[in-house]
Amino acid sequence: MEFIGVPWVAVVRAVGPAAVLFAVGAVLLVRRRPARRRLVWTALAVQLAAAALPFGWLLLQAGAGIGGHSRVGVVMILVQPGLEAAAWALLLVAAVGGAQRPRKAGARGAAGGPPAAEPAEPVTDRVR
Repeated sequence: MEFIGVPWVAVVRAVGPAAVLFAVGAVLLVRRRPARRRLVWTALAVQLAAAALPFGWLLLQAGAGIGGHSRVGVVMILVQPGLEAAAWALLLVAAVGGAQRPRKAGARGAAGGPPAAEPAEPVTDRVR
């Protein structure tokens, strides 16, 4: 990482927490198997990518020779927090909301209870 002017300790300090979060999340996903598993995997991967993004961007700049432009830095300042916010939003949707799988028609009632009873025939006798 000295090629791009960043000491290894800075890389570990920036990417380490996201890597630990990914590892712990992966173990929990394998053991627990939650309902929205893919969404949680995506959130963990986006969080890790957001943590590593500045260093990948510096490597790209050093390799392509486009470093030193202020607009390049401004783009990274906006993109990385946006990715982190997207990762947390994905995790929030996976934990709290999201569309449920459609159920077979008539299998269960609207509230998820027992099957609905047949409708009763209307009473046609006059009351005297």
